[in-house]
Parts: sequence; structure tokens; C-alpha cells
Amino acid sequence: MTPISILIPCYNGSATLARALQSCLIQPEAAQIVVIDDGSTDASADIVAHYGRLDPRVGLLRMPYNGGAARARNWGALHATHELLAFLDADDEYLPGALSAASAFFAHYPAEVSVRLDVEYTDFPVELTAHPDFAEHAQTLSNTVPSSLIVRRAVYLALGGFPMDEVFRRLGGEDGAFSWALREIFGNPRLDDVKRVRMHYHTGIHAERYFRVALGLQIPPPADVADAFHYSRQFLDTARAGIAQLRTARVIDG
Repeated sequence: MTPISILIPCYNGSATLARALQSCLIQPEAAQIVVIDDGSTDASADIVAHYGRLDPRVGLLRMPYNGGAARARNWGALHATHELLAFLDADDEYLPGALSAASAFFAHYPAEVSVRLDVEYTDFPVELTAHPDFAEHAQTLSNTVPSSLIVRRAVYLALGGFPMDEVFRRLGGEDGAFSWALREIFGNPRLDDVKRVRMHYHTGIHAERYFRVALGLQIPPPADVADAFHYSRQFLDTARAGIAQLRTARVIDG
């Protein structure tokens, strides 16, 4: 069993945070569970304190102001104490055995740097889930959302963490940019035999926008598409150059 640090960015997530934490606590591989409070004004910190009293694996980091989920994840990664990082959004949850499957994957494939878990999309509008192409795009999204990712800490940091450009705070997509770089440089395998992460629908969720655009139900402004591609490509190029430098210096192999 490989110990894993779970990082949970949280901004006013008190309505769902307990569910997320409970889903972490039942994972034997969860050796460290860090909630990064991203400037919340609700009871999120109190919930973390409660669970911290019940289980010493649960800890809290406080951001000085609301800087976005990417910044919170990156700050959390700097405080992680284990080789493997898992990212769970405060409104998502792990299903039983999720991290055991990830741990077994790394044990079987020690050269791999990351693995994705398959995502179950719960309570999403029927207009989306009934679409004949929904399953195809659900698989694509499972390859990008942070809650599906378990990655080696050294590789995460070498890639630069999640991009923090303002365009991603506005449109979402920093997870897509990170996934693009990870896939292009190292590969992005996914365990698709069973669902191991549950994403719950709520109004305004970025996943809904993704599905609506992918299914042709919504047309995004061309300027937004151009911006998202530009900054994603910029992140990929920067990550690729950084990894090339490390390989030249023989800091990493391959």
C-alpha cells in the first residue's frame, strides 16, 4: 500500500465538504488529507477542524485571500508529505476502493507517473446525460478533471502545477491545460473498468459548460476559445521546456 496525500481546495464548500472528507477517510491509502481553505467566509474551516479532531490525517491550510482552485492546489502540493498526490474537489467524492486501485496501478507499473480514475456524473441535467454522445465526452472529461488524478509529486512540481492564469479562473480549463501537458510528455492512463470518483452536479459547475459546448448545445465566444487555447498551449510549451532541461541535466530519466 502506497501512502497518498489528498489535497482538497475549498472555497465556501461547507455544504459538501463533510461528504468529501468522509470519502477520503475510508481510503486506507489516504495518509494525509489537506483542505486548502481558499478564503472561505462560511463554516468550511470549522468542518475541517472537527474532522481533524476525529482523525489526525486531516489538516487545514489557509490562503490569505481567494485566489482560485489552481493556486490552492499548488500551495497544498508544497505541503504534501507523500510521493503520490491526489486531488479532490470539495463537492466531489471518492468511491470505496478508489485509492487502492490507484496504489495497485503504481505498484504494477512503477515507471508510470500518473493515473486517472473514471468519473460518475451524478444529477447532471437529463438534457446532457440523455444525449447519444454524452458517454464519449464523459470519458474525455474523466481524463482531465482534478478529482480523477493521482500523480507523482515530483512530476507535478516539475510540470509547474496547475496553471494560474486569470483566463482559467474566468472560463475554467486549467485542468485541461495540465492534462494536455501531462499526456503529451508522460502519458495520461485511466482506469476505466469501474467508476471510482463521483462528481455531483450544481449550478454553474464548469463540467456543465464543457458538456454543453462539446455536445453542440452552447457556442462559446470565439475570443474565449482563442484565449483558452493560447494559454493552454503556453503552459504546454513551458512545461515541455522545463522537463527537457531536467532531462538534459539528468535530473529525470527518459
